Amino acid sequence: MVKNTKHFKEMLLKELSVLESELATIGRKNPDNPADWETIRKVDGIDTAEEGEVAEGIEEYENNNAVLAQLEIRLNDVKNALAKIEKGTYGICEVCGGEIENDRLEANPSAKTCKKHMNA
Repeated sequence: MVKNTKHFKEMLLKELSVLESELATIGRKNPDNPADWETIRKVDGIDTAEEGEVAEGIEEYENNNAVLAQLEIRLNDVKNALAKIEKGTYGICEVCGGEIENDRLEANPSAKTCKKHMNA
């Protein structure tokens, strides 16, 4: 069992803040579901007659959408790890129920599995 959850909680809270800041640069919280983020579509100043600008705007939106999806997955992992700290189940492998190695948690405080099962 992880002994110093306070240390990992601080790391996770710091990461949570960074992720939310990064998400806010390309998205916003979904007004219908505050647990979900959606990509901001920037169309201000684009002349719809200029096909190149429209295509560039669409490409930027799609790229931002992909980045947002990855950031949102990471954000949810961090939130889940924080919830595990509160429940007292932090640092337990979701595959085998064994302890997640400390060095693995140092590298990725929201790790869900031990090293043996990290690619499971």
